[in-house]
Amino acid sequence: METLTGTTTDQAPANPAATDEMLATQPVGYWAGLTHTTVTRHLRDAMAKVDVTQPQYWVLNRVNGGPTAPSREETIAQLAHLADGPHEIARVIDQLLHREWLRISDGQRLHLTDAGEAARTRLRDLATEVRAVVHQGVSDDEYVAALKVLRKMVANVEGDGTPGNPS
Repeated sequence: METLTGTTTDQAPANPAATDEMLATQPVGYWAGLTHTTVTRHLRDAMAKVDVTQPQYWVLNRVNGGPTAPSREETIAQLAHLADGPHEIARVIDQLLHREWLRISDGQRLHLTDAGEAARTRLRDLATEVRAVVHQGVSDDEYVAALKVLRKMVANVEGDGTPGNPS
């Protein structure tokens, strides 16, 4: 495959046992997908032990995270792209209302209850612990460099068609 910089790197099949010398030939989609699946499973397993789901954590953070309380519809619209289906966030909101971690104001805005804020704080601590496990042996500089590379790859694919920005 000819790269835009003029160097040639062959694409090899995905190989979980690839040596460091072989990594440049590995498909980024395989490794990004494996990372997503593994890290998400680890986080969700940790949350399941305290009877919470990752989407519930997303909703708690979103309701807490803005200058004004969001409506149900706004929360669904803002989180739907993360969900496993079009109805998941609406169901999560219902679950959190049932648990009394959320309440709806007269203005139809979602708010955390004291119990909801306590749960959000506990989950943030848990997510921080999981992050420490995932990031073990990875410096902040290495992490930033990896994300910059992934962000650049996304821009290369979703760009405007100019050299370095294909459409």
